[in-house]
Amino acid sequence: MDKGLDGNHAMAAKHNYLDPRILNKIARLEFRARRVVEGFISGLHRSPYRGFSVEFAEYRQYAPGDDIKHIDWKAWGRADRYYVKQYEEETNLGCHIVLDCSKSMAYGAGRVGMSKFDYGATVAASLAFLLQRQQDAVGAVLFDSEIRTVIPPRSSPRQAFAIAHALEQCRPDHRSDVDTVFSRLPAQIRRRGVVVIISDLFLDLARLETMLQQFGHQRHDVVLLHLLHEDEVRFPFPGQTQFLGLETAEEILADAPGLRRSYLAALDDFMRQVRQICSRCRSDHVFVHTGMPLDAALSAYLARRHSLRRGVRHGGANPIAQEAEP
Repeated sequence: MDKGLDGNHAMAAKHNYLDPRILNKIARLEFRARRVVEGFISGLHRSPYRGFSVEFAEYRQYAPGDDIKHIDWKAWGRADRYYVKQYEEETNLGCHIVLDCSKSMAYGAGRVGMSKFDYGATVAASLAFLLQRQQDAVGAVLFDSEIRTVIPPRSSPRQAFAIAHALEQCRPDHRSDVDTVFSRLPAQIRRRGVVVIISDLFLDLARLETMLQQFGHQRHDVVLLHLLHEDEVRFPFPGQTQFLGLETAEEILADAPGLRRSYLAALDDFMRQVRQICSRCRSDHVFVHTGMPLDAALSAYLARRHSLRRGVRHGGANPIAQEAEP
């Protein structure tokens, strides 16, 4: 008897989420904000600022790789810590990568191929590397039943490796509590920019729509990357199968072939609702599963996003309406 959709597999060994093969294939692509973002990098992103302002913007803590000429020595004398001054023209695209680390994301661990978490973490690390390469500020938020880790956006040369290290230390072994987390995320991410949310969306869709609306009011450019395991998409289970709850102790014994048609119909309806929510909230919707080559899926989306953004700039159709699942 097979065990389907089992959330209780032991976690696999630590992964190196900065996969050189994937990074090599996406290195020539640029992840661009489709809307006006806070900051300025000439030739890359539109900026709400006019001219080359040299007005002080904010302090942030010094990170290895920062130019020491921007250290505020008076602040060091007061706080005994190094702080760097940022100016208007030096602030750039801020991207927050938000990764679901709840227990359901562990499905697939210990098997051939990637678990949902490993796949999502590889996407997160690859995007961080790409954005860092463009000298954009990138940060990460890891959550399950609460927000576990927050790495503020920085354009430091070591930022992608800091994010990859946090991912390698994370273990998806808690239930998700999206009602609490999703209500706090918009307040956690205040600076306008790109928000990439990677999740299997085991949640109430009304709560998802509320969060996306809040991000929209704050004028964030939101990308919702809906990630499932290939088993959840194909439902390949034969005969009598014991299904175990991904985040609960519930177990169901069922005739998998007889259940397959109704399961896939329910999944299709769920996906349709998610697409409609993203369309209403003007958020990008990207669907991937662990059976898809990650480099191809990521490259295809980035290329499509870039071409759709150019279409908007030249008076083309609404890119959200044209977004399709891979």
